[in-house]
Amino acid sequence: MAISVFRDLASELRADLLPARVVLVLSVGFTSGMGLLIAQIAFGSFIFSGPLAPYSSQGVGLILFGNFAACLVIALASGYRGAIAGLSPALVIVMALFGSSISISAEGDALFVTTVVALMISAVATGVCCFMIGRFGLVNLVRFIPYPVASGFVAGIGAVVCPAALSLMGAELKWWMISALIEPSVLWKWSPGAVYGIALYFAMKRWGNPLILPGSIVLAVAAYHFTLAGLGFSGDEARAEGLLLTSTADGSLWPALLPADLVHVDWSLIATQVPHMLTLILVAFICVVMNVAGLELAANQELDWDREFRVTGAASVIAGLGGGTVATIVVPASLRSKLFRAATRLTGVVAAFVIGVALFMGDGMLEFVPAPLVGGILVFAGLGMLDQGLVTSYRQLPRSEYGIILLIFFVILYFGLFEGVAVGMLATLVFFAVRLSRVDPIESRFTARERVSNKTRSVPDRAILLEEGERVQAYRLRGYLFFGSVSPLADHLRQSLTGVSRPLCLLLDFSAVSGFDFSAVSVLGRFLQTANAAGVRVVLSAVSEGLRSGLERSLPPSVYDELLVEPDVDGALERCEDIVIEAWNADVDMADERRASLLDHAADDLEHYLERQMEFENLIEGLQGYLNPHEYSSGETIAGPDASHEDLQLLLSGRASGYDSAGARLFQCGPGDAIWPADAPDQTSVVADEPCQTMVLTLVARDNLEKSEERLALKLYRYLLGGRLQGERGGRQLQVDSRT
Repeated sequence: MAISVFRDLASELRADLLPARVVLVLSVGFTSGMGLLIAQIAFGSFIFSGPLAPYSSQGVGLILFGNFAACLVIALASGYRGAIAGLSPALVIVMALFGSSISISAEGDALFVTTVVALMISAVATGVCCFMIGRFGLVNLVRFIPYPVASGFVAGIGAVVCPAALSLMGAELKWWMISALIEPSVLWKWSPGAVYGIALYFAMKRWGNPLILPGSIVLAVAAYHFTLAGLGFSGDEARAEGLLLTSTADGSLWPALLPADLVHVDWSLIATQVPHMLTLILVAFICVVMNVAGLELAANQELDWDREFRVTGAASVIAGLGGGTVATIVVPASLRSKLFRAATRLTGVVAAFVIGVALFMGDGMLEFVPAPLVGGILVFAGLGMLDQGLVTSYRQLPRSEYGIILLIFFVILYFGLFEGVAVGMLATLVFFAVRLSRVDPIESRFTARERVSNKTRSVPDRAILLEEGERVQAYRLRGYLFFGSVSPLADHLRQSLTGVSRPLCLLLDFSAVSGFDFSAVSVLGRFLQTANAAGVRVVLSAVSEGLRSGLERSLPPSVYDELLVEPDVDGALERCEDIVIEAWNADVDMADERRASLLDHAADDLEHYLERQMEFENLIEGLQGYLNPHEYSSGETIAGPDASHEDLQLLLSGRASGYDSAGARLFQCGPGDAIWPADAPDQTSVVADEPCQTMVLTLVARDNLEKSEERLALKLYRYLLGGRLQGERGGRQLQVDSRT
């Protein structure tokens, strides 16, 4: 299997090397790699700044190696050809927290090595979690992060990145130090980077050309060095003034950490970084979800999320072991591959090797990078996240949800990332609970007068249901029943038990209910006790095993035993009808004129039934020579997948029901009904409810009938057609009983 995969990958890469496309692929890959290289240098410089500044070159080397490894793995294994991977700005902020917190208790080599090991452990743990999520198909657990939480998180990160960028360029953005920012000695350091970052942001927003970023970097580096030369600054003087990056490594950027350096690790400080590690894992999940979803939308291509999580996890483990980097897909660079028709795996490989070549060139390369350019890239990233999190969301979201974004934004700005995400999730859950509680859990309601079961009823019974059907009140419930929605439902049902229109029977259909919590079971249990005390029978349909067992535990045995439970709404409605009919017949105090009125209402239907029964008996007598009698015991299949689809059966006695493949009753037949071949397609079976007797008209007999006795055949077809047009097919034929 693995050999086959590598063979296919090799053949794909060879195809990309054809002269017709290799120049395009190499140019796009080189452009993406250059843009990614400068961005990763900026991110590494920021992570290893402040107390870690003496190790900034080693830190940049670690970030570059991690990015090289991750970009290569994702380019070769991702489902999106042309994928470019890198370190997300959101992750940079979290990674910078490790060094700042460890520096409180450590310094020198212990500070650097402990920080790097903490980053490696976090990256590997993040990669393992991502891989396991993709391996076991758990993507949906993290895929649907609430949009306000993600947007608030992005906006908060952007608000942190911009001041951090200015700080990296030697300017502290604090309100009491605003005047100090415009002093010439300070302004010279931060203004070029800020102007570049702002200009790059507006240029990308205005034109959106993917070449703007790498092209602007080349022009900015050239213009900066030309300006320094014009002002008479040598390279050493510029580095001394902090205008160019300064190398802190001894010629080599990687490996920055050797096994012998592990003796400097302070494992007790590693343990204190667990909250930051958990925050990094959570932020990484958000970044992966947002980037994969963004790439799907921008490229108009459906991706395999399980695969992308597996690949990202494997890449992060490899990158983490060598550089402590968590990698994610970079949407703009990956989209560039498709826009320039270079959506091949070789494009990502070329971008990775651009970073690899720069990594192994050594730290001398860093000394040519302008410090303001590093800050400008961070300003550009921060403004982009602010735009996405605050401006774009303002146009898309309702004000209530936008308020959650602002809440997360300010909490992150003043308290921290972990606190901001936690507050955002809590606010979203509260907001969701409030909105969900306003959704009416009653999908529909009806009575036994408006809807009848599929059971065949006699003429008097149908007349009773027509008159007394309002005494059955049925409710079809929907959605997830929880403490916020079930209480108004119980109050409404409880009110229906009072007054002169109190029902005799109450039907609750749970077929559209997706779930429930313990509060819902408790509230429903209290209502059922109230209904039982009021003498109202309750019938439940499509009750899950969990709800049934929950009600059994919460209800007294005497109340639970009175509950009637049916597998579907048709069976529950039949139970309710039986209760109403039984109550009507048991009312010995009913006035004689009311019974007489009922018979008057049923007279027309009764007359029609008797006429049709006489027609049926005459028809059976005339067809005696063409019919074959057949008897079925209770539970035996009369028609179905294994029975003939051509024979017509006329039911003489007994009752039979038609069921679909799921076991739901579709209709019921009684004496005088025809069991048509069309009534029993492959997914339907007609089963005898009690011993039945039918007369079978085979296809051969029917052909002989049409040839020999055309008038009798027409009489048969007129009878069958009349039954269909009058709604008597499928068990809707009214039956008579002894009370007539």
